[in-house]
Amino acid sequence: MKRILFCVSFLWLSLTSFASTTDSVYLFSYFVGNGEDGLHLASSEDGFTWNAIARQSTFLQPELSPDKLMRDPCIIRGKDNKFHMVWTVSWTQRGIGYAHSDDLVNWSPQQYLPVMEHEPKARNTWAPEITYDPANDEYMLYWATTITDAYPETLVQEEKAYNHRMYYVTTKDFQTFSETKLLYEPGFNSIDATIQPDNGRWLMFIKDETRVPVQKNLKMAFADKLTGPYSAASAPITGKYWAEGPTVLKIDGLWIVYFDKYTEHKYGAIQSRDLKTWEDVSDKVKLPKGLRHGTVFKVSKAEFQKVLSAN
Repeated sequence: MKRILFCVSFLWLSLTSFASTTDSVYLFSYFVGNGEDGLHLASSEDGFTWNAIARQSTFLQPELSPDKLMRDPCIIRGKDNKFHMVWTVSWTQRGIGYAHSDDLVNWSPQQYLPVMEHEPKARNTWAPEITYDPANDEYMLYWATTITDAYPETLVQEEKAYNHRMYYVTTKDFQTFSETKLLYEPGFNSIDATIQPDNGRWLMFIKDETRVPVQKNLKMAFADKLTGPYSAASAPITGKYWAEGPTVLKIDGLWIVYFDKYTEHKYGAIQSRDLKTWEDVSDKVKLPKGLRHGTVFKVSKAEFQKVLSAN
């Protein structure tokens, strides 16, 4: 019985998150500049051509932390049919931002989640994401943090000696949270994880942030449970450029990974049907100018029209 429920839950997650239908529109949550002006959205019907949704102001202006930033906005549709969002509030705070919405226009009060405040040597909490776990009916929030003196074997002095690993908490209601735990220790400086279901297992895309010798590419890891343990990281799936901030769509069996070619000030994309052979399709993808690190997700056309009509 548990196995049947598990499979049904994964089917629900796949249908609500990835399947393409004639009644759906894809949205891309993102920030521009340093994240000072808040949440931006772009839309696409095919996953390749994206158009910014113009508004007199952004969809949500940042209020948290002394820095008042809204970087790396990650939005998912929850089991409750609400849109749940987390984001980076600061370069140096030990917590992340959270808000929810029924329509992507009207948002709840912003909350500061102190996920690393218990760790005095934590230097940051960057690029948080949310993934829903149907097996346990809970959400996992995860992010990258550098803890001073942790993992000295991968520490270098370049880039301010940041040396990230992925950490997480779980919650059923976004009101009470588990204790913070280590999610993934791949043996290298790592950041920008995003996790998707894949035929009864979990697939993590993650950036290898190693500066010496330089990596700065995207890799994959797999696990039977959302909270791990995850496998050793794969070989790089991106090219000789520097890549970060992956977000993923699966459309009719085709995996598309979008990422920021940040040193080139443009976005790239790769695609695969088997997660083994990857094709660069950067020249086929059109994204709004200035778009930076965010998340792709799906809405109905009726929901999309409400977003367009609100201003």
